[in-house]
Amino acid sequence: MSRDEQRFTVGLLALEGAVLSSLTGPMDILRIAQKLAEVRDPGTRLRLETVLVGARGQATVTGSGGLSIGPVQPPEVALDLLLVPGYMHSSAGDMVDQLAGFGPEIALLRAMHLRGVPIAANCCGTFLLAEAGLLDGRHATTSWWLDAAFRQRFPRVKLDIERMVVEDGGVTTTGASTAVLSYILQLLAQRVDPALAQHTARMMLIDPDRQSQAPYISLALTERPRHSLSEKAEHFLHKELHRELSISELAEACGTSERSLLRHFRQHYGSTPLGHVQHLRVERAKALLETTLLSFEEIVERCGYSDASSFRKLFKRATSLTPAEYRDRFRLRAA
Repeated sequence: MSRDEQRFTVGLLALEGAVLSSLTGPMDILRIAQKLAEVRDPGTRLRLETVLVGARGQATVTGSGGLSIGPVQPPEVALDLLLVPGYMHSSAGDMVDQLAGFGPEIALLRAMHLRGVPIAANCCGTFLLAEAGLLDGRHATTSWWLDAAFRQRFPRVKLDIERMVVEDGGVTTTGASTAVLSYILQLLAQRVDPALAQHTARMMLIDPDRQSQAPYISLALTERPRHSLSEKAEHFLHKELHRELSISELAEACGTSERSLLRHFRQHYGSTPLGHVQHLRVERAKALLETTLLSFEEIVERCGYSDASSFRKLFKRATSLTPAEYRDRFRLRAA
């Protein structure tokens, strides 16, 4: 590399069964950014590259759907970042079970971290970082529907499921699949050229300023371990959500003590019972905003609140959008 050449190389971990967009998305972003840099300055010395890095000496890697890509390079290649993709799974349990088959990759992540290589992970790829011990005591995020599974397996990690990108101590985690696109653009702006990152984002119709997964979180799609106490609580809460509720009333309906109920909710939901009730009320409001023409005041009443102003603040805090903004973005429209 010449003295004037500016090279930025992102390594992509060659993971069998990887969600292909976790690999090809960053590849496309950096290739398009390279082309835009060359259009802007035909003599540019900027070199944006991606390279597949393997832990098993393989020539190619087969992603989800059976498509193979390559070539895969050995881990000795110089990298500015190593990115762990998400991988396809049928359930949270299946995703956790697959970790046992990624021993060489987890060992490689530990070795790269010791070498001082910055590491990032997308989607459920964050589970590999946590399994390697690289997230212990650190703040992190992952795909929002894997919240409970992550907390249960890695209680030492400070999980913030609403954030799209979390960097802590040279280790970065991103949320659900497309969050990696925003992250690569943010990285391009920070490490290479903000204007080039902005032009690339416009070319690809990506909003790099998204900071939250909150508007997309759906408790109905969130996978949680089955538990009889949780099922009793959920059944009672969904039936009585339209009115004011207390912890003692919920504990009685579940046939347990308040102390046991509080402990269970902390372990199972990462929240207090009343905090979970607020989540459920926001979820009901989201569904009504998406599927009905009810006024916000009518929706507030159906969600067990009497004060529309305080519920509007709760909704904005939970989703990062006002109710009007949420309805405008997510309401179901006639085909």
